[in-house]
Amino acid sequence: MSLLKRTLIGLLRSFEQTGDKAKDPLLKSHYYKLSKDKVWEDVVSTLKKMQGYKVLHEVQSVGEIVVEKRTATGRTMDITVSVISINPVTTAVDIYSASRGSFGDLGSNYRVILDIYRTLDKKMAAYKTNSP
Repeated sequence: MSLLKRTLIGLLRSFEQTGDKAKDPLLKSHYYKLSKDKVWEDVVSTLKKMQGYKVLHEVQSVGEIVVEKRTATGRTMDITVSVISINPVTTAVDIYSASRGSFGDLGSNYRVILDIYRTLDKKMAAYKTNSP
């Protein structure tokens, strides 16, 4: 999907999410051939090091990490990163990002998701797989 189309969608929508059924291939769930505990450690440590992101809450038993990011325009984005065990050696990571406020986000939630996935994939490149 083109960046222009993403921006136009962002005029109306102020959230974005990933999942197995996402139409955009860049928003498909990401899978890693690692245990949930190992992926959890890597995701939390990576998010804490990422510039501009603030980890607010983490619940390992549920597999959710809540992160906040402020945009250049001063809006706040609430991001939930879910770490889901598919089986003992495969784990999925999904992301939901929403902007506070009533107007669209101009595609910023989409770009934030891609940024997080790019950083995680770089850290866990040797373990990334395309399917569960």
